[in-house]
Amino acid sequence: MIFKEYLPRSLFGRSLLILVGPLVLLQLVVAAVFVERHIEAVTRQIAGSTARELNYAIDAVEQAANAADGQRRLDALAGPLGMTLTLSEGDSVPSETLRRFYDIAGGAVEQTLKSDLRRPLALEGDLSDRELTARILTDKGVLTARIDRRRLSVSNAHQLFVITLAAAMALLVVAVIFLRNQIRPIRALAAAADAFGKGRAVPFQPAGAEEVRRAGAAFLSMRASIERQIESRTRMLSGVSHDLRTPLTRMKLALAMLEADGADTQDMEADIRAMERMIDEFLAFARQEAGEEPEAVDPRSVAEQAVAAARRSGGAPELRDERAGAATDLVTMRAGAVARALGNLLDNALSFGTAVSLTLRASSRHLEFEVEDDGPGIPAARREEALKPFARLDVSRNQDRGAGVGLGLSIAAEVARAHGGALILGESARLGGLSARLRLPR
Repeated sequence: MIFKEYLPRSLFGRSLLILVGPLVLLQLVVAAVFVERHIEAVTRQIAGSTARELNYAIDAVEQAANAADGQRRLDALAGPLGMTLTLSEGDSVPSETLRRFYDIAGGAVEQTLKSDLRRPLALEGDLSDRELTARILTDKGVLTARIDRRRLSVSNAHQLFVITLAAAMALLVVAVIFLRNQIRPIRALAAAADAFGKGRAVPFQPAGAEEVRRAGAAFLSMRASIERQIESRTRMLSGVSHDLRTPLTRMKLALAMLEADGADTQDMEADIRAMERMIDEFLAFARQEAGEEPEAVDPRSVAEQAVAAARRSGGAPELRDERAGAATDLVTMRAGAVARALGNLLDNALSFGTAVSLTLRASSRHLEFEVEDDGPGIPAARREEALKPFARLDVSRNQDRGAGVGLGLSIAAEVARAHGGALILGESARLGGLSARLRLPR
């Protein structure tokens, strides 16, 4: 639609437009019909009565012996008729009537007088004038009649418009109040759904119309089901992790008690350490910091925490803060989960590149952490696959150089989605390798 971009985008705005539009159109139609038919009809009746009085005055003038006699007769009629009547010499009147275009009643008066008098006639005056001057050609000269404009206008015609407008405004105010009450539960539902998409569970109570209540109840049921599923998965993998750690611990004790210190023993110890890392990654992927509550934190402190952890592991990532001054305020997030996600991205970058940087950016709507490296990168056709759990891209990222199980990017992506954001993979324009942008809503 051509006017779609000009229409309100909110439900309240569109509902208000649906309510106000027909109401305004109805007022315009009623006003047009009232002006065209009622006011014009009444004006014609009043003008017809005035035309008959003027015809009587014209007959009196034409029956007079001369102009002076005609003026005496007009003076006698002026009082009873309520007009100022004068007779002057002349054999013509102006051909044009001096009347403004918006004087609708004046048009009806002019047409009625010309139709009833059937003589050359000219009128001067409009709604803003107190008097209407009529110049009529007679046998004895030009009859000039000055008529009070109130005699030719409908009294208090504006009252109908004032009353209908006042009633419409009062009803509109009541309707807007009721409409806001109906929209409020929908806004609360949208806010609760948006907060849940960002990893926050805000209190919500279904209210409003039956359909809105049903939608709210369905949302609460869905939220509870998802929370139960996450809790069940976390509890299950926590148990699995605990069960697996027990035999691993026994194996480590057995190896420690062995007197041999050969290559086979070192390989077994390396395998045990790798299995422990796998268990930790499995548990982190399933848990996603389910017990951590969102809080307002400084994004730079989260980035510094992840960079410090990477440096303790032997890496040397660079931290860059490109935020504007107005965008350096606190952001609500699960700081632990975001720090672990950044740690996974940094570990991934350090495994395949030598130069690594973490850049912090912010706008009015988003907060972005970008991890860049100078490694081989990931082809554009396989970036979506790289975000899947347990994905190992052997061709683009050498598997022998990494010790993970393919959950690093998946965990970071899950953390971003839990906050209502996304993990975007691309090519680093600055370092030439992989660019991983963790984008979170503000």
